[in-house]
This record gives sequence, C-alpha cells and structure tokens, in this order.
Amino acid sequence: MSHIFDALQRSEAEQSGEESPALSIATELIQAVERKASAVREFPVDDLAVEHESVVEPAVALQGETSDTSPTVVEQFPLLQVVVSPQSRLVSLVDRESIAAEKFRFLGVRLRQLRQNRLLKKVLITSSIPQEGKSMVAANLACTLARRQQQKVLLLDGDLRRPALSQMFGLGKLPGLCEWLQGEPGPMRNIYRLEGPGCWFLPAGSSPKNPLELMQSGRLSALMDQLTAWFDWIVIDSPPVLPLGDTSIWTRLADGVLLVTRQGATQKQQLQRGLEAIEQSKLIGALLNSSREAASSDYYSRYAPSAVAVQSSLPEE
Repeated sequence: MSHIFDALQRSEAEQSGEESPALSIATELIQAVERKASAVREFPVDDLAVEHESVVEPAVALQGETSDTSPTVVEQFPLLQVVVSPQSRLVSLVDRESIAAEKFRFLGVRLRQLRQNRLLKKVLITSSIPQEGKSMVAANLACTLARRQQQKVLLLDGDLRRPALSQMFGLGKLPGLCEWLQGEPGPMRNIYRLEGPGCWFLPAGSSPKNPLELMQSGRLSALMDQLTAWFDWIVIDSPPVLPLGDTSIWTRLADGVLLVTRQGATQKQQLQRGLEAIEQSKLIGALLNSSREAASSDYYSRYAPSAVAVQSSLPEE
C-alpha cells in the first residue's frame, strides 16, 4: 500500500499564496511517480492527491416539474442483474476486503468531506490519455458511494466514442444516452438500476458518428439538470482530456473533476498538459493508479488474510 498525499490539510494554508493548484498537484504526482518508478504494479488504486478550495458555493436552483423531482421517480427504472467475474477489476463488488476496495472507500470519504464546503454532486472521472483506468475508477467509485444508505447514485457512461462500462458489468449492448440525444424530445427512459451494486446506470448506447455535435445540441445540459434533481451523486466516465474535445463539454456540466493517472503509462508532459486542460476551479483531485508498496501490503495482509492482490491488466477504455 502506498503513501497518501493529503493535500486537504494543506490547501487552506496555500490559499494565501500564489501557487497554482493545478501545478501543485502536478508537481506532487510527478514526484510520486518518480519515487515509485521501480515499484511493481499490483493494486488498481494506490495514491490519492486531493486539492480543494474552501469557498462555499451556493446551491443551484433546479427548474422542472414537481413530479420529476419526486424521490420515487428513480425507483421506476428497470432492474438489471449484473454479471461480474471473480477476476473482475470491480473490487468494490468482488473483493470488498482488499486494499484496493479500501482505497475506493477512502476516496468516497474524501469526496463527502469536500462536499461539506462546496457544491459537489456531479463528479467527472477522466484521464490525460487512454488506458489509464478511468472507467474502472468510475465504476468502483459509484459502487462504493451506493453502499451508503439513502444515497441514490447514478453511474453515467459519458465516453460516447469508446464506452466500456456496459461490458464491465456484463450487461451487453443497451440503449442509452446516444439514443436519447438522437431521438425525439421526451423523458429519459434508458436508465437502469443495477441489482447488487445498488446504483443506477445510464449507458452510452451505440456510438454515433457525430458525438461532439450531439453533446452540443443543448439537450444534454437540460438532462443533467434533471438527473441532478433525481440523484445524490452522479459519477461520469468521460473520454480522456488530451485527444478529444468531448471532455470540455462534460467539464462544464460537472461540479468537480478527478484526474486519473497510471504509473508506467502517464508521462510527465502528458500529466502536465492534462492538468492544464482542466478548469482549475473544477479540479478536485488526482489519483495515481497501479502502484504498490510491498511493506505496507504485507502489514495489511496480516490483519486481512482474505485480501488478495489484483495482478491482471487494467480494462481497455
């Protein structure tokens, strides 16, 4: 298990200075990657660096019909049974006593702490480049948040070009966001409640030829306002930041952005460019994926014999 870079405790002290939050996080993560360059990759989530502003943001007033904001609306969506293999990277479901699952619980705690001081309901999970594990992080985070009683959590597959979440849960092809954006105006019906995880899921659907044009149509913004009224948390899996412009639209719609990096895959320059591409007021943290510190993991295993290391490669995105 690795060191935790607790930027929460130092963020208020830094507010009086002139240091850029994004560059501060970049420096911290770069140093972490360099210190662990020779470490063996084992766990799907290890290092977490979180930075936040202590400014309290006002709540956003949502407009819409009274019936749409009823707590019973989301209960009407169809229930689906997920099919997840024991070797799945969804450790929040298949290996809840592992160090990796504990890391996601820690991430959930950190996000709830941040929400005490700012508006934070729509959390965007992205990365600098493909293959850094953002979809895996988004799925595990949504499952972890959903374990808290009385919390309605929506996992939204916003990667319209290369959706991965439906396959990750063993659901096959489902109509989703793309079908709704291309269809006639009407209520969103392509949301599913996942039995087992306890969260709701809005798949991307069939990849269109013009995803960027669909997202810029104006309907997506109205949909997000409606979903915000229905759910307590919305976890959005978006495309990587650097190759595409899709993420800039999701960033404007999200309350906060969590950037996923991967040891051995993310280069220093890519990390810096990814951080610079994200609006600094939206950047809530960065997560270093696929790192390991053997001494701590051995210590943990003595107290949790059932915890096993996950050694398979990250899922494709």
